[in-house]
Amino acid sequence: MENTDFLQIRKRLGKTQKELAALLGTSLKAVSSYEQGWRGIPAHVERQLFFLLSQKSGKRHNMKNCWETKRCPEKKRRQCPAWEFDAGQICWFINGTICNSTTKTSWEEKIEVCKECQVMKRVCC
Repeated sequence: MENTDFLQIRKRLGKTQKELAALLGTSLKAVSSYEQGWRGIPAHVERQLFFLLSQKSGKRHNMKNCWETKRCPEKKRRQCPAWEFDAGQICWFINGTICNSTTKTSWEEKIEVCKECQVMKRVCC
């Protein structure tokens, strides 16, 4: 995540730097540093930002689950953590999902695939 993306999400959430710092469980200085580009944005912060944005959007309630949208075969569904934890509307939040026929080894790798997926785009991007 780039610092400009971080700033844009904070503004979409309607939070000040101080308010966002409290939500993220970090310091005001850290939030300021993320926005200025002085500090890299940790994966757990990026993940939490997307989660907050998805909850704020309110669109999740009318959405199909990812396995329906992507038409995953039942065998693949049963192997996927999104199915196991009934998280088909926030599948991008869960590591180990089987998207594009493979699991990703890191958050950075996973989120790049997710940002291109219609499931995540409907919710927060």
